Amino acid sequence: MTQPVFILGGAQSDFAANWTRADKTLFDLIADTTRAALADVNMDASEIDAVHVGNFAGELFCGQGLLGGMMGHVDPGFEGKPTSRHEAACASGSMAILAAMSDILAGHYDTVAVVGVEMMRNVPGETAAQHLGSAAWAGREALGARYLWPAMFSDLAEEYDRRYGLKYEHLAAISKINFDNAKRNPNAQTRSWQFGEGSFSQDDETNPVIEGWMRKSDCGQVTDGAAVIVLAGERSARDYAEARGLDLADIPRLKGWGHTTAPLLMDTKLEKSRKEGGYVLPWTRQAITDAYTRAGISGPDDIDGIETHDCFSVTEYMAIEHFGLTAPGEGWKAVEDGSIAFDGKLPVNPSGGLIGLGHPVGATGVRMALDCARQTTGRAGDMQVEGAKTFATFNVGGSGTANVSFVIGV
Repeated sequence: MTQPVFILGGAQSDFAANWTRADKTLFDLIADTTRAALADVNMDASEIDAVHVGNFAGELFCGQGLLGGMMGHVDPGFEGKPTSRHEAACASGSMAILAAMSDILAGHYDTVAVVGVEMMRNVPGETAAQHLGSAAWAGREALGARYLWPAMFSDLAEEYDRRYGLKYEHLAAISKINFDNAKRNPNAQTRSWQFGEGSFSQDDETNPVIEGWMRKSDCGQVTDGAAVIVLAGERSARDYAEARGLDLADIPRLKGWGHTTAPLLMDTKLEKSRKEGGYVLPWTRQAITDAYTRAGISGPDDIDGIETHDCFSVTEYMAIEHFGLTAPGEGWKAVEDGSIAFDGKLPVNPSGGLIGLGHPVGATGVRMALDCARQTTGRAGDMQVEGAKTFATFNVGGSGTANVSFVIGV
């Protein structure tokens, strides 16, 4: 990037909350989290120039579109401000960040809020699965599956097994790390969950199969949640820092980004990557390496931690390789040697990730960026990775279709 884009701060809702049971609505979720973000950065809504909203399926889950129109009800200071909404399935929040960043870099606006939100626990589980299935090619994929996405990502595990060999215990170990990390996170959906013997095994009673390779412990959560961050260009960030007695160098920034879109069909992706060899999802690899390049770093040796998309354990297994922690087919090494553990060489998902923290689809990309900003400024609380100055994200929509990576740090 030719000029930096700073993350002034933000807020995340409690991902354990069921907003419907609390008799609260999608608007309440947006409003409460946005107000908390404004409080975090000590700003008025009138100081925000524009708002970008990331949301996947508000119409399906809540019968609600045009979410940007709610901002004027959140605070009168938002009235008249430009808003827009962005959708790329589970990468919707990252798309909103990319759009806000582009606004700033183009000089259109200089202080922009990004709202990521999804309300998903107001419908039965099978209905939620059907709604989420709209990010696959309708009528062409996983037609016999009860749960589409576990079936789709089981296919990814099957591909790994076919190419390299895959042991379930490595997937289970990833899940256990994320559930353990979530216990440190005061906003994690599973922070109070208890696990018994066999919870991470291939025991069909204690860890039942959902689809194929994917068992209960391998799956990310269905979650109500929102995350909001405030981005600023250098001029606004400098004014912000001076007004509050801060050093501009201590405010985290988006150092690099990568964004690719693969063909929608999983079979097309896998067939193409088989022919080309190398990484199972080369579009994922490209998004990550583009972020590295734009940040001026060479790879994982130059970052202190990762917040990655673990909608399923195998998705994180894939990401470990695509971030460059290991060669293709060798993700198990980073699991076995402890590299990705909270106290490892390169912690992955100290927040708990989608498996432990939760996965409100439209909010996930924004939540990742917020957690990275906090990590690199020593504000991550019990989740803090000691000495962290640079973190990276990977956020995916669909079956590796929409791929977004950010490098964030001070």
